[in-house]
Amino acid sequence: MITFRDFDEGDTAQLLCILNDPEVVKYLSSKIPTPYTLENAQWWISTGSKIGIVKAIDFNGSLVGCIGAEQGEFEYQRSAEIGYWIAKDYWRQGIATQAINDIISLVFKTTDIVRLFASVFSKNTASMHVLGKCGFELEAVHKKSIYKNDKFYNNHVFSILKT
Repeated sequence: MITFRDFDEGDTAQLLCILNDPEVVKYLSSKIPTPYTLENAQWWISTGSKIGIVKAIDFNGSLVGCIGAEQGEFEYQRSAEIGYWIAKDYWRQGIATQAINDIISLVFKTTDIVRLFASVFSKNTASMHVLGKCGFELEAVHKKSIYKNDKFYNNHVFSILKT
């Protein structure tokens, strides 16, 4: 159904389209600039996507999303935070579920990471549901710990451990 691959220059237009969709970026980190410019896409393809474990999600030859795991540092080095986004036209098709399951497998098989976690905005119930389907468990709720676009959100932290 889906495959992982590295980002390439052919993804520029699709990155601009997806990451300028307010529905897609609503619950993403503010690290992703808004508006998302050509320069942002070029930097992501040439540099940003090469830091850590980052994969383009390809569906039938088209870029439809991104998933990655950012390893912690120092005493947190055996833990990594996953993050992902899917183009709106591909929501509710099982793509996020498959991508999360695939990244779990990739990370646990190829690294010494033993814990993956995800931070989810309180209103992002779809993401919470997908993480639950993939075996993540709710670990904590940090009240009013996210502030984006002049609104506070609770941060729901989900995790899964290598067995």
